[in-house]
Amino acid sequence: MAKSRKASAAMNERNGSVGATATPRSLGFTMPAEWAKHDAIWLSWPYDPETFPDRVDKAELAYIEIISAIHTSEKVNLLVTSEDKQREVSRRLSARGVAPGRVEFHIFDYADVWFRDYGPIFVTDAAGDRIAMTDWIFNAWGGKYEPLMKDNRIPAEMNRKLALQRFEPGIVLEGGSIDVNGRGALLTTEQCLLNPNRNPRLSRGEIEKYLLDYLGAEKIIWLKNGIEGDDTDGHIDDIARFTGPNTVLCAAEPEKSDPNHDILEENFHILKSASDQDGRPIDVIELPMPPPVSDDTAPLPASYTNFYIGNTVVLVPQFQAPETDERALKIIQSCFRERRCVGIDCSDLVHGLGTLHCISQQQPSVFPPKR
Repeated sequence: MAKSRKASAAMNERNGSVGATATPRSLGFTMPAEWAKHDAIWLSWPYDPETFPDRVDKAELAYIEIISAIHTSEKVNLLVTSEDKQREVSRRLSARGVAPGRVEFHIFDYADVWFRDYGPIFVTDAAGDRIAMTDWIFNAWGGKYEPLMKDNRIPAEMNRKLALQRFEPGIVLEGGSIDVNGRGALLTTEQCLLNPNRNPRLSRGEIEKYLLDYLGAEKIIWLKNGIEGDDTDGHIDDIARFTGPNTVLCAAEPEKSDPNHDILEENFHILKSASDQDGRPIDVIELPMPPPVSDDTAPLPASYTNFYIGNTVVLVPQFQAPETDERALKIIQSCFRERRCVGIDCSDLVHGLGTLHCISQQQPSVFPPKR
């Protein structure tokens, strides 16, 4: 996988960024839950053979399935690298029945597809009529992949077109490392956010303060470690996800000889004893892990918790493992009775060390004030 900039606290009038004197929380913004209504999904078209060795074409087919499934209920903002690529992808999507008006292309010089981690995290105000972006530092998961660090600039480039209020916390954080219920509770892991390759000078309490000020968190639920093969150092979206204000799906591995068994069991027990922002116990539902998936040298981070919650559909990773694929799909469907769960074959995407949630970011809806 071919998987920085200096932190700035000054006001930048030209690009709309906001300095340390104003935070989203102080201006009434918080991060909505993923099941809140979206205006759009953001994706970056795959092209790098280092990310998807001998399978870029298969990754492209997965993207066509993703866009086909999601485009009817929310606009697709799709990054591509050139006008030629835009024309090619547009033709392929049209042939698949995707309405041209539902996909907006953006030509950027991006390095890779992991938009969840380098793209902005959007926040909205309580009235639902304002949206802003938080633009965190992306350091390619602790400096593991230096060529990918250029994707740190994508939020600022996006905002030349979006023209949103842009907040720069000035610390390292990836979108896949956190999950929220929209009411003040936030899930994360110690392995990632407390890792010295992210923000070594910050204490746990100082990191929590950033999550409070920039995402609206009130209660941080700290799990321990992520699954085997996860090069992100334990992103939460491979182990546990909110599916409602008080419900969490938690990955579970019953096979005691599996390296993920103890890791996931510890996280499950932490969740069972945790409470939400109002002090209520959390309803924890176990979600199976797929059978181990690996390439020629190492395990791959295949997990059903890497689903994406759309307006009318939930995109669920599948790994050509009929028994667990079907069970996971049914469990996730039971959590989203008003949405249709759609399985997407991710057996090729996971060779890039991520799947559906890792490649996407939702843009929540805002409602203009009535005149």
